Amino acid sequence: MTTTSAPNPTAPSPARRVLVISLVVIAALVAGFFLFSNLFADYLWFDQLGFASVLTTQWIARVIMFTVGFIGMAVPVAIAINLAYRLRPVYARLSSQLDRYQEVIEPLRRLAMWGIPIFFGLFAGLSAASTWETVWLFFSSVNAGAVDPQFGLDLSFYMFSLPFWRGLVAFASAVVIISLLVTAFVSYLYGSVRVGNGELRISKAARIQLAVIASVYLALQAVSLWLDRYATLIESRGADDRITGPGFTGANAVIPGLTILSVVAAAVAMLFIVTAIVGRWRYPLIGTALLLVTSLVLGMGYPWFVDTVQVKPNQLALEEEYYQHNIDMTQTAFGIDELEVTDFKAETEATAGQLRADADTTASIRIMDPAIISPTVKQIEQYRGYYQFAETMDVDRYDIDGQSQDVVVSVRELNTGALGQSDWQNTSIVYTHGYGLVAAAGNKRTADGNPVFLERGIPAQGFLSDAKFEPRVYFGEQSPTYSIVGAPEGTEPVEIDYPRGGKEGETETKTTFTGDGGPKIGNFFTKLIYAMKFQSEQILFSDYVNEDSQILYNRDPADRVAAVAPYLTIDSDPYPSVVDGRIVWIVDAYTTSANYPYSSHVSLSQAIQDSATEAPRFAIDKINYIRNSVKATVDAYDGSVTLYAWDDEDPVLKTWQNVYPGTIKPMSEMSAELMSHVRYPTDLFKVQRSMLGVYHVDTAASFYRGDNVWKTPNDPQQDTVLQPPYYLTMKMPGQDEASYSMFTTFIPSASSQNSRSVMMGYLAVDSDAGAVAGKPSEGYGKLRLLEINSDTTVPGPGQVQNSFDSNQQISSALNLLKQGNSQVLSGNLLTLPVGGGLLYVQPVYVQSSGSTKLPVLRKVLVAFGDEVAFEDTLAAALDELFGGESGAETGDGDVTPVDPETPTDPNTDPDDQTGTTPDPTATPDPDTTPAPSADKDQLLKDASDALAAKQAALEAGDMVAYAEADRDLTEAIEKLLELETE
Repeated sequence: MTTTSAPNPTAPSPARRVLVISLVVIAALVAGFFLFSNLFADYLWFDQLGFASVLTTQWIARVIMFTVGFIGMAVPVAIAINLAYRLRPVYARLSSQLDRYQEVIEPLRRLAMWGIPIFFGLFAGLSAASTWETVWLFFSSVNAGAVDPQFGLDLSFYMFSLPFWRGLVAFASAVVIISLLVTAFVSYLYGSVRVGNGELRISKAARIQLAVIASVYLALQAVSLWLDRYATLIESRGADDRITGPGFTGANAVIPGLTILSVVAAAVAMLFIVTAIVGRWRYPLIGTALLLVTSLVLGMGYPWFVDTVQVKPNQLALEEEYYQHNIDMTQTAFGIDELEVTDFKAETEATAGQLRADADTTASIRIMDPAIISPTVKQIEQYRGYYQFAETMDVDRYDIDGQSQDVVVSVRELNTGALGQSDWQNTSIVYTHGYGLVAAAGNKRTADGNPVFLERGIPAQGFLSDAKFEPRVYFGEQSPTYSIVGAPEGTEPVEIDYPRGGKEGETETKTTFTGDGGPKIGNFFTKLIYAMKFQSEQILFSDYVNEDSQILYNRDPADRVAAVAPYLTIDSDPYPSVVDGRIVWIVDAYTTSANYPYSSHVSLSQAIQDSATEAPRFAIDKINYIRNSVKATVDAYDGSVTLYAWDDEDPVLKTWQNVYPGTIKPMSEMSAELMSHVRYPTDLFKVQRSMLGVYHVDTAASFYRGDNVWKTPNDPQQDTVLQPPYYLTMKMPGQDEASYSMFTTFIPSASSQNSRSVMMGYLAVDSDAGAVAGKPSEGYGKLRLLEINSDTTVPGPGQVQNSFDSNQQISSALNLLKQGNSQVLSGNLLTLPVGGGLLYVQPVYVQSSGSTKLPVLRKVLVAFGDEVAFEDTLAAALDELFGGESGAETGDGDVTPVDPETPTDPNTDPDDQTGTTPDPTATPDPDTTPAPSADKDQLLKDASDALAAKQAALEAGDMVAYAEADRDLTEAIEKLLELETE
């Protein structure tokens, strides 16, 4: 009989094993290098900006916290497993099922005894690393200098210490629970704990270990309950969620109940220690049951009883003290505690000369809507398709000839998506930056309804250019993902700087970036790093990348500030200004907290959202404390970021400065010119108006009744979102002179006064920081509220818009404007406290419904009380409204409007509102001025041809050609005037 042995499985060959190991090692090295390249690129970026310490602080803190978290979890779990195993019974009678479990587990026992702690340790380490900021804030915290009204503790305890202690207790509880579970499992597996015949048997060693762990857990719960007492001050109340913090029930039932429960939990923890010593489980089990019953009685039953029997029948009397705590602390937390309230009995009858005393306010009324005129600016000032302007222009002010002038501004940024040839060389090497800033007077218009430009053109021309500034924009809100710039001195420039000349024989000037704007990539290693980061092999192999090359990226101003100051919440509206010869982006930033005692919470995203701003996303959206603690600037040329401590008394900022020392400069280093462009931030004002809808009242009785709750009206043009606040230069009642301000209005909330859209309040804030280096003006940030007297009915924005829309005369005029292919656009509805009442002003624009959009100002709507008027200019509309002579001064008072489709006189400067001829002494730009003609007849022909070209361009909607013909016409007229002078 022949037997055949079973074939043995073929063992893997050594070569195959080496190949597999090699592939794994190579894959690990590649993955590691990718990770390293990202980290190293980040370090190069932060180091170039001078904020490397911000990144290294985060890295070090995360590594430390990961290590602490890993050890804090892995070591106790490992000790628990090893103790349970080592203290197992030597001769334990196990069931057959447990025997089989042991046979399966025993070969993996050593791996499990190390693997289980490491597994839990990794998760704990990652969790701890994500909470490093809480730990660093605790150890770096400073006192707030004020105490809470319940426990008398410094407010910093709630903002910095309480989150740390609660997090620490939660982490320790998780460690103890896992240790308890693994101890119970190992003890059961190896016979220390046996269940059978209706009884539970536990060995002495297992009893001691389990009892001690249970005792530690109960002790931690005692600490947690004690901390919960303080947490009641930062949590919204259940049934009455209008306020944060404990009321009468919380102070007299919930907090005492938590105190008692904490003591009971500590007593039960001691009973488990007794069990570990004497071996009796009866006492801790009874204590645990008593703790559960007590928690039900004190945590639910007693508070319900107090609330039902005592509070609800006498709510105002018992809750008044706590309502007042909430009012006072909320007003302080949101910076509305120094609100100046004026009872305003508004005039509603318009009489002649009524606005004469407010001429300085009416002279600054903005009729150029920054949300509408951008297409017009684009058509006139774009010059090339690869330039772009912001969809909504920004509002700023400049001192011109000793007078403050409100302007609408936008930088001319690069749009690489519009390049004819969008290859890597063009988008990354050749087209690298925008050029110049356009500024138009907010209160003026040309005869044909276009903006009056105070700064314009390529090369830049205007009042800013006269003072000389760097016009190149390498860092902006629409900049390319990355650009590679820089070259050795003497190298032929390759970057397109700006276009020159007309369509025929046009040329382009070129430049080379000379600043320090990005990490150096002059060697092979850094080229490789960034080729991997941007997945672009061209960076590695392009001849244009030289030893002096820099790579510019992360170019959005808000993103740059957020990166170097990750603890700040960035305002949604950075704006450009020319400061000390540079275009800089001014960025407001906030410190926030959700742990301010007795202060009500608000959703930051919902408060900020309106018709001008989409709801942004925030890591922490519910806040109950905010400060505009930092003003930041980002240089548009080299991207340098500077942070200034605007509110150096803010305890949150002080604490973060301890975490990131040396990253913020004092306010005293702000220049006078920078100070003159700083303004009160939009998002802060929106949050404050959101809170003032409820917290404009000062007394608990009024707060309790809730009969005077306001809200911000919806935008008359978009009735589903709120109306945004607007910047204006105006004089509030009580002010000596007009100042740059921001305003908003209030109407009754939907739950009061049958939702009537009448005006209830008018809020303005002084937004002018002055022009003194390092010191804001005394009035800056002053909130002034006009509370409309109940005897006066002033229509709200919605009612005024309805009056405009339903007025037959206005409707007929608008229908005429809509004839043909025209669209009518209603501009921002502005509200001004003038003439003893409230004046509404709304510009009306007309644009083509075709592909070329060119909104031009055609009419101005005004309203005062129940009266409305509708004229070609603001001056005419005010005169019509106020009995033929308003007494007001306006920016368009000397304009004689013409139909934009009617050709202008060749002897008239199209940008001159008065119809006067241009300045014959103006020096023509050598880059744009054609060769002069010595023949007068030729000049006349040139002027005639330019006028014809201008008219043809206007009819075709080609505003680039229109602008070029406009310049040719002006230059021809200037030459004619020179000949006449000679």
